[in-house]
Amino acid sequence: MCGIWALFGSDECLAVQCTKAMKIAHRGPDAFRFENVNGFTNCCFGFHRLAIVDQLYGMQPLRVKKFPYLWLCYNGEIYNHIRLKDHYDFEYQTKVDGEILLHLYDRFGIEKMASLLDGVFAFILLDTANRKVFLGRDTYGVRPLFKLLTDDGFLAACSEAKGLTEITHSLSTPAKITPFPPGYFEVFDLKLTGKVKSVMIDRFHCCTDEPKHASYNILQGLGTGFELETVKSNIRILFEDAVKKRLMAHRRIGCLLSGGLDSSLVAATLVKLAKEEQLPYPIQTFAIGSDDSPDVIAARKVAAHIGSEHHEVNFTPEEGIRALDEVIFHLESYDITTVRASVGMYLISKYIREKTDSIVIFSGEGSDELTQGYIYFHKAPSPKAGAEDSVRLLKELYLFDVLRADRTTAAHGLELRVPFLDHRFTAYYLSLPAEMRAPTDGVEKYLLRESFKGMNLIPDEILWRRKEAFSDGITSLKKSWYTSLQEHIESEVNDSQLAKADKLFPFNPPKTKEGFYIRQVFEKMYPGRSEWTPHYWMPRWIKATDPSARTLSIYKPDKDQ
Repeated sequence: MCGIWALFGSDECLAVQCTKAMKIAHRGPDAFRFENVNGFTNCCFGFHRLAIVDQLYGMQPLRVKKFPYLWLCYNGEIYNHIRLKDHYDFEYQTKVDGEILLHLYDRFGIEKMASLLDGVFAFILLDTANRKVFLGRDTYGVRPLFKLLTDDGFLAACSEAKGLTEITHSLSTPAKITPFPPGYFEVFDLKLTGKVKSVMIDRFHCCTDEPKHASYNILQGLGTGFELETVKSNIRILFEDAVKKRLMAHRRIGCLLSGGLDSSLVAATLVKLAKEEQLPYPIQTFAIGSDDSPDVIAARKVAAHIGSEHHEVNFTPEEGIRALDEVIFHLESYDITTVRASVGMYLISKYIREKTDSIVIFSGEGSDELTQGYIYFHKAPSPKAGAEDSVRLLKELYLFDVLRADRTTAAHGLELRVPFLDHRFTAYYLSLPAEMRAPTDGVEKYLLRESFKGMNLIPDEILWRRKEAFSDGITSLKKSWYTSLQEHIESEVNDSQLAKADKLFPFNPPKTKEGFYIRQVFEKMYPGRSEWTPHYWMPRWIKATDPSARTLSIYKPDKDQ
């Protein structure tokens, strides 16, 4: 996890512009570097470092003696960098995983370079010899990247939009700041003035295609065909591989554990592999909620079963309400379900940073989208429709759950790892027949659960536990976080304000008081940037005005079972 920032063709003094890079300092608390590009006086890089791999040479922009004309700023982890280095016999100067980008670019060019990377990444690559600038982002946008491009060719890029909002330029009209699309790379010609011209933007990987890097990693035991036992075995092999490759770190590894299916599978597999790899410390797991909340009780059972060093973070609705403004600032989003679910994750990340030495944090994001875990999938008109919506959700993750997971952890200088979004695991799962992936016998994620049945990896009651709405899972049975939040908002927003929402916010007008309240806070921090949330996250195939599972008639929380 790091913060990257770069300008090409700035009209303003760079010493003034570089202060804007400090807005993302939370992403890299270990070190900061600001560097001008020699020969291009109005081009520069800014980098905030969180040191995870190679303590000595990890500062950026990364430059090596072999390629003095290449400058690389990237945020991410390339899990197959050693495998590729050995395969192509590249001569490394550092131990940095990102050095592989320089060698692959030199050997194959930008498109093949991007398609061979197994990992999560956002990069800004400058080639002064050929006067090119490249931007790129991983398949699911696990690592964030925003760009600002003016009509006269001034380019700015940053990990978070807040690092670009106050950038000054010579044009009178405000420049749009847009999220860079996941799975794409863009090529710019660099003029001698430092200004750029976009010459190409293209996709290098789509989630439904097997990634090109898969052929470099032969996994023993993978079967062919769609016979159920073969499929279940393949799911286990690929999932374990997804967790194993993510153990790459010089800092302590921990895991978020809500007591739900996804985080429990991640935590259990992580603890098992940590023992096999003989990590010199026990894995810490973290749950958040009030004492009697379903999530905390379930997480306790899982932690006892897998033998992790378990931490419980007490959550009160009052604390959640106090954190709302900070959370919206970090998220740069006004999506209701994203904000609501981010509060707990933000507070647990704060605890991890302040009270423990775990820095690399595993989490279960992506599973609901991949394995059709949302309650509304029970209402899909056909398996084919469910499968199509699963892909839509995966392609939009960067706007919602992945955005939440990145910003709430990065706010506290932690680095997130999400094995369910492994390129190879997801591509395999999506290649299975739609009927196999659909909810079965009234149970969502049936195939995933069935794959781990009888393995004793997690307790059976957790393996078959129904999905909780996050706001129900973390709070007391007496009164949920959702209810407490609604009561607070009732005192802040009245009916006449909500009635004017369409005029006040013509783009994506909020339909509820909660949506109105969140939007007001967002507009105060990021005026005129409503396009950052292109639409609200909403369930399909049912009439819904609220994204929460708890408002759906098909939802039954634990206490009603």
